[in-house]
Amino acid sequence: MTNVQQSSIFHIYLIKPTHYDDDGYPIIWKQTFIPSNSLAVLNALCLDFSQRQVLGSEVDVRITVLDESNTRIVPERIAKDIGQSGARGFVGMVGVQTNQFPRALDLSFRFVDCGIPVCIGGFHVSGYLSTMKTLPPDAVDAQARGISFFAGEGECGRVDDVLSDAWHGQLKPLYNYLGDMPDISGAPLPSLPMSEIEKSYGNYAPFDLGRGCPFSCTFCTIINVHGQKSRFRTADELEQIVRTNYANGVRQFFLTDDNIARNKNWRLFFERLHSLRKEGMRFRILAQVDTACHKMPRFIPMAVAAGIDQILVGLESMNAANLVHIDKKQNKIENYKENLSAWKRYPVVITGSYIIGLPHDTVESVWRDVTLIKNELPVDAIYFTNITPLPGSVMHRDMVTSGEWLDGDYNRYDTNHYVIRHPQMSADEWQRANQVAWETFYTRKHMETVIRRMVACKSDKKLTTIYRLAINSSLGIYTTVHPIDGGLFRKRYRRDRRPGLRSAFPVTFYLWHAFDVLRASWRFYRTVRHLLGLWKRLQKDPAALNYSDAAIEEVVPLSTQKWTPESLAS
Repeated sequence: MTNVQQSSIFHIYLIKPTHYDDDGYPIIWKQTFIPSNSLAVLNALCLDFSQRQVLGSEVDVRITVLDESNTRIVPERIAKDIGQSGARGFVGMVGVQTNQFPRALDLSFRFVDCGIPVCIGGFHVSGYLSTMKTLPPDAVDAQARGISFFAGEGECGRVDDVLSDAWHGQLKPLYNYLGDMPDISGAPLPSLPMSEIEKSYGNYAPFDLGRGCPFSCTFCTIINVHGQKSRFRTADELEQIVRTNYANGVRQFFLTDDNIARNKNWRLFFERLHSLRKEGMRFRILAQVDTACHKMPRFIPMAVAAGIDQILVGLESMNAANLVHIDKKQNKIENYKENLSAWKRYPVVITGSYIIGLPHDTVESVWRDVTLIKNELPVDAIYFTNITPLPGSVMHRDMVTSGEWLDGDYNRYDTNHYVIRHPQMSADEWQRANQVAWETFYTRKHMETVIRRMVACKSDKKLTTIYRLAINSSLGIYTTVHPIDGGLFRKRYRRDRRPGLRSAFPVTFYLWHAFDVLRASWRFYRTVRHLLGLWKRLQKDPAALNYSDAAIEEVVPLSTQKWTPESLAS
């Protein structure tokens, strides 16, 4: 150790926990699909804490960022590394969602038993406290074992308080900043080390430009955690985020805003991104939009000119009564076709989302809805999620207040399992409805149709489209892991099993794991090879440009040879 005394070293570990699969193993991959923006935000705040030398110039603050979805976490090993250096340490469990809370607690208990202080933050703690006005019982029990909790957002010096208390060995049981929404303009900008970005497939860098939502969907936790009054970063800050990451080799970004179309600065943002592309910066952006953004003048062409070529759209349901039930009144089913067709004029990959388990759903109605979507709407891929009353949502609060049954295992709150009772479907029927949805959309015939539409619409996003179809079909149909929690090449560790479950016999475990990985890899490869082969054949067939069906009959594609970002933005 040079120039710094060992006792003046402060190790900060920021960990985004994963959750357990149905066999009790943490869901870990060699590469994940999208890195965590919560990690990026907290990393930036901790770097700012270090650079400002809040603890004094003599303290060497060292920050380590770990996403358990792509990195095995062994608390005893981390604690040993900290102890051997004679340093002090702190672990922040970052962005913990409800389904990750059991795993976060299991890891935290092991850290605390090793003498490392822990604070858990994220939507589960913040959401539960915002609507129930108290911490969940298991969090209260964890406080008795020395674990601290953080509710709210970390800007405006709040992370400083936690880290300073941890350094001095005086962590409070609870840091509650709910209801006090900080101005995020001027705050440290989200950033991840390249070592973490490179663990995501495609090297995506996540960032947010706004927080808060004006709507009141009953299943949503955002309005009770981030508030209904929106707050925004500036165009200069957006430019800094992109330039910094681009200089490090990042070419793809995930804009994590729940809906960029509801950001009042969208035009300024798109103009700034367009100006960066005019400089020759060829980056791509995945963003979330709503079903009415096509009605905003120039929104879609400016978005495309800004580099947005992948969008997520919350369709949620094809039943108007279901939309009313979840207070998703801003969704108008009659707008879906017009909105998606407006996007399809450009080479944009469209992924929709659909909720299963709303009151008017049955196995038959889900099948009809999905059949309608794939035949009538030009979506390239779709996510199916089970309605889940997450803590922090009005739905969860009302169900707890009325005494309705809720599954007590938070690990199942991943939107891929059912955790409530349905008024029309039995548990087996609900599970079947979910399976029917995946199997109905991701048939080989329909995936071929998506490729034919892509060629007819003159899209050059062949690999993005093919990979989305391959990933979603492989995970959605054949596993209980949702594609949102997915990745490439599953990793399992025999001894890292959920407490209470026995470790498997070594030979049986490793043979099973190897077979499972090989089988999943073969399914993915087989689908990619088949769809890529179809695309190559269609490229040689002039008649392929004349293909049409009900989903794209209203689409007037703009050839990639006839438009440029400059012409779209004009």
